[in-house]
Amino acid sequence: MRKVFYGILIALIISGGLAWANRVELMLYMVKKKSQAEYTVAPNRKIAWKQGPATPSDSNRPNIVMIVLDDVGYNDISAFGGGIAGGRIQTPNIDRFISEGVVFTNSYAGNATCSPSRGMIMTGRYQTTTGYEFTPFPGGMGALITIGNSMNNGLPKTLPGLENNMDFNDQGLPGEEVTLAEILKDEGYHTVHIGKWHMGRTNGMAPNDQGFDESLLMHSGMYLPEDHPDVVNAKIEFDPIDKFLWARMRYSASFNDASNDDTFEPGGYLTDYWTNESVKVIEANRNRPFFLYLAHWGTHTPLQATRTDYEAVGDLGSHTLQVYAAMMRAIDRSVGRVLQALEDTGQTENTIVVLTSDNGGVGYIGLNDLNAPYRGWKLTFFEGGLKVPGFIRWPAGLPEGVQIDVPMSHIDIMPTLVEAAGAALPADRQIDGLSLLPVARGQAGLPERPIFFHSGINHAVRMGDWKLQVNDLEGGPWLYNLSKDPTEQKNLAPAYPEKVAELHNLIKAHTASGPGALYPYSMLAPIAIDKTRAETATPDDEVVYWAN
Repeated sequence: MRKVFYGILIALIISGGLAWANRVELMLYMVKKKSQAEYTVAPNRKIAWKQGPATPSDSNRPNIVMIVLDDVGYNDISAFGGGIAGGRIQTPNIDRFISEGVVFTNSYAGNATCSPSRGMIMTGRYQTTTGYEFTPFPGGMGALITIGNSMNNGLPKTLPGLENNMDFNDQGLPGEEVTLAEILKDEGYHTVHIGKWHMGRTNGMAPNDQGFDESLLMHSGMYLPEDHPDVVNAKIEFDPIDKFLWARMRYSASFNDASNDDTFEPGGYLTDYWTNESVKVIEANRNRPFFLYLAHWGTHTPLQATRTDYEAVGDLGSHTLQVYAAMMRAIDRSVGRVLQALEDTGQTENTIVVLTSDNGGVGYIGLNDLNAPYRGWKLTFFEGGLKVPGFIRWPAGLPEGVQIDVPMSHIDIMPTLVEAAGAALPADRQIDGLSLLPVARGQAGLPERPIFFHSGINHAVRMGDWKLQVNDLEGGPWLYNLSKDPTEQKNLAPAYPEKVAELHNLIKAHTASGPGALYPYSMLAPIAIDKTRAETATPDDEVVYWAN
């Protein structure tokens, strides 16, 4: 009897040990099964876009097309950093903005992660003003990253965050916020959203509740089914974020319904599908003012490219880099097709096209030089995590080929477009951004002002040429004079304690001015500033903890 007991005990210990050793794989298996059971994806169907009038309206308001890219690095745009793979991959359609529009060479994302940046683009308000401070995670993602990060790479331990039991869809930009789409809709614009949203789907937060007449939503996040004959996949085996997304994401979209009740397959590779539908929207609204918000998923993980694009970019010596470059090729093609659709429908002159990215390139996919020459990655407030394209093209209303080095931020996009549309900002709330039209037209400069960055325990401010970062947990302070050291190589904090104190006081006042975060962060992850996740960190490497 005793032998049986010990046999059972040993079997249990072995089983428990195997389960513990394979806990990440078990979690991923459960995540995938849960995702597959949540909803049914129907076959693709044609979108019946609302058609504008048959003859031109008498409105002279400009059309507005806003293109927001995802996780695109500064060096991914060839006119900026040179281009992917040492310049072998060019972005000629995006580069057109350099000669045909106004370029803000010191353009900053609102945050170093996507959702707060998108909230600032839509409202002109800091996340400290709205409380929309962190990017929502699908259920289980924070826990999986916490466990996965502790198992390799030489980084310090990822720490669990505060308790956050809110559903992914319930976390977002509050419905009472006034968005750019709502303002333009009230002014007679037909408003359309296509692609990523990531600002909530319930309680008045879905695109159709936030001012969009029509919304073709990226319901999940696969560019094509994983086993599609025309797809080339690149899985990042050392990254828990990537592993979670491959398990969780599905190939699905929805139209004017952010719930799980009416999902269907997109019509082709996701970047091209959003572009095809954007062209149809431009054609359908040629005779009335419209606002198109095209929110691409590329180049965010999971990394998937079409076989045609993969082969077109050529052998780059790395499968992951070749897939990534192919994805960027599709993004650049999309921009070209949108500009061509405006030309084909006679709307180029009086259409404002804005192009930006939600944050800088990521280190966790293991590719160097995405943000070259800048330090840092997405999930840091170093320049590599924050520097993004800031392009405005409006032939009828702005000069061409103008480059402006005055710092601007995502909070400035909304007031700029509101003024361009001849509308008024909401009088009952604080707008933190400024219109860029006067400086773009050479009529006036922007007043010197602090530009703030904030996420939980991470804070930064740029004031004039000076930039200070502070972290409440580990690392810093980091102080740089960006006019002399734009790539943040020499930390001046020890030499300038008075400047540190001055800028830190600005940060503390800014942080204290808001209502606080709407919901807590779920993890504190260490990010190596100067290494990708493919490289092993050492105790000598600078690390910053990121709250999300």
